[in-house]
Amino acid sequence: MPFYVSPEQQMKDKADYARKGIARGRSVVVLQYDDGILFVADNPSRALHKISEIYDRIAFAAVGKYNEFENLRLGGVRYADINGYQYDRRDVTARGLANVYAQSLGTIFTETNKPYEVELVVAEVGEDAETDQIYRLTFDGSVADEHGYVAMGGQADAVAQSLKDGYREGSSLEEALRTAVRALEAQDSERHLEATSLEVAVLDRNREHRLFRRLSAARIADLLAAAGESGGPGGSPGGGDARPVSGAGEE
Repeated sequence: MPFYVSPEQQMKDKADYARKGIARGRSVVVLQYDDGILFVADNPSRALHKISEIYDRIAFAAVGKYNEFENLRLGGVRYADINGYQYDRRDVTARGLANVYAQSLGTIFTETNKPYEVELVVAEVGEDAETDQIYRLTFDGSVADEHGYVAMGGQADAVAQSLKDGYREGSSLEEALRTAVRALEAQDSERHLEATSLEVAVLDRNREHRLFRRLSAARIADLLAAAGESGGPGGSPGGGDARPVSGAGEE
């Protein structure tokens, strides 16, 4: 007699499997700051990136199984390049890319035995904070339009609660980075994240052409030191006025 499992139970088992896989990974935080969008990952590797550029104004962040989200990233780059070449570069948007990812993840989740153990953020920086776009995609193809901040992977609830308590709209890069690092550290009160343990990148609306830049460990350390000296979020008056020296240690 063939073994039968109801469709509802199959979907539940797949979802539980994917959630457990994602929770085993290290967290990624995405949040807006005054000059763009900041991406911070708990990732000591200098070669296996969780944060990457997709197109001129669009970036990608992911948690979960590296080989799976790397396949999605490469597919997104191909989609952006082909559409930008065939039509116009302005036709490549985060919303369009999020829809493509949602279809792919939804198909994989429903039609294969093993779902992807991934969670993604696709972000596009606009002319101002009101026109920034941040989309969060889950393993089953669900899409959410986020504002302010996003936390994925690891103990995401604890990270998100810390972001909720510390995030402030219009914060400087130093403040935003300090808020993100504190949120990542909220998962383990005994852990202190050094600059070498972080992967950090930004979509900077003040740059021209390619707005994505990745920050070196030295640059990250300088920003964290500046945030500490100024008191960080909710610190001493004038804490939000600090500005980094442009170009130092950046790609």
